[in-house]
Amino acid sequence: MFTAYAKINHQITATELRVLSENGENLGVMTKDAALKVAVEKGLDLIEISPNAKPPVARIMSYDKFRYEEDKKRKKQRMEQRGPEPKQVQISVRAAKNDLSIKAKKADEFLTEGHLVIVALTLRGREKANKDWAKKKLNEFLLMITVPHQRSGDIRWGGRGMSIPIIKK
Repeated sequence: MFTAYAKINHQITATELRVLSENGENLGVMTKDAALKVAVEKGLDLIEISPNAKPPVARIMSYDKFRYEEDKKRKKQRMEQRGPEPKQVQISVRAAKNDLSIKAKKADEFLTEGHLVIVALTLRGREKANKDWAKKKLNEFLLMITVPHQRSGDIRWGGRGMSIPIIKK
């Protein structure tokens, strides 16, 4: 994923630049040629960081390292925009109490982390015909979850059973 990055070395058009060293220290305002000379002596690149500042800000560092850091920042921003992903806890009406308590603990864990939890109750064969009984089993499971939660939607019926999304209060 290569996108347009900042100008480097001879691509920089400004005549005067505020220059930062590879450590982030301010080297002061100098001409583009003097800054390029310092960068070449250190075996690094001169990268224009802030072109709109007066004078523009440039940094002496490896261009590959700069690109790597910028990609990392972009990926982090994208992940933060997405928010927490929904987690699913799948239960069955035939499951034993102990199995359900383990699933409830997992749902507690997801809720405390701030995730949306989708509780999916799978039904097989003739179990699909008795929806009231299945709803009762689902509500019993929701009572087993100890973290205060609320339903963020209605019960949805699907091909294999029903599901309900819940979130932490």
